[in-house]
Amino acid sequence: MIQPTLLKKQRLILFSLLLLIPITILIGLGIGYSALSYDRLIPTFLGKGSFKEEFVLFSIRLPRIIITLLAGMGLALSGAILQGITRNDLADPGIIGINSGAGVAIAVFFLYFLIEAGSFIYLLPLVAFIGALLTASLIYIFSYKKSVGVQPIKLVLVGVGFSMALSGAMIVLVSSAERAKVDFIAKWLAGNIWGTDWPFILAVLPWLAILIPFTLFKANQLNLLGLGEPVAIGVGVSIEKERITLMFAAVALAAAAVSVTGGITFIGLMAPHIAKAFVGPRNQLFIPIAILIGGWLLLAADTVGRNIGDTEGLPAGIVVALIGAPYFIYLLLKKS
Repeated sequence: MIQPTLLKKQRLILFSLLLLIPITILIGLGIGYSALSYDRLIPTFLGKGSFKEEFVLFSIRLPRIIITLLAGMGLALSGAILQGITRNDLADPGIIGINSGAGVAIAVFFLYFLIEAGSFIYLLPLVAFIGALLTASLIYIFSYKKSVGVQPIKLVLVGVGFSMALSGAMIVLVSSAERAKVDFIAKWLAGNIWGTDWPFILAVLPWLAILIPFTLFKANQLNLLGLGEPVAIGVGVSIEKERITLMFAAVALAAAAVSVTGGITFIGLMAPHIAKAFVGPRNQLFIPIAILIGGWLLLAADTVGRNIGDTEGLPAGIVVALIGAPYFIYLLLKKS
């Protein structure tokens, strides 16, 4: 039974985040290379803005904000699942190579397959999922030992190794590509939010709409897996079946997110940890908070990044990494 005080605390934090996210969205709508006056936002939403105001709001600013929010949520939930099934606080889809697998698949698809623009958008999450799933499967196999199951530290080390190898493969792919395509892949690697149009939202949204409720439904199984294999077996959990099912969900969430945002790392690491610090490790309590924190973190990083420097700004992936890398080192030292 969940303590009433924890439930009350969870609701308070969720309410706070549901206030913080719209405030960040409002700030993001008004600032940027093409500034949009805050007193013109409501008239523009109501269809009383100029052509320029409506174009900036509906074609540039708003779809980017929504896709960033959704991608951050997906990455945060993916990280929470991976940390639960591996019992490893350092697990993150970017750190252990899943994002890199998705990236290589997208690069191959983009460079060598001639697909119509309309189909390309909706196929991207699926292509990224196939690449990420193959990578995750290999990482799982190499970090699994029959007598003890998945070894948490080994999983991270194997994942980092795969990430480096796949980065090398990406360089080989890029070296023979056209300049325009190289520019796209370079932006993807840096974590530059590039899927900034309404069709990209429609491409990603179904994955989250299915997998977020599914993960919340599986929250109790995640709790049991986190207690260790003997306890999980003792209460009748089919460990391998649940672990593989949840791994599928984590990979799909990460792949859908990075297919439109590029190689974003550390959101899946930080958001679950921050959420657990608020309400503890019980999945029913911290996962909803982690989802909102992940969305807000990536939204805030992109808002800050696109307002730094020239018209291109700084990729959201770099802004997140500036915060996430020191945090990862801190966790690594804490565990050792």
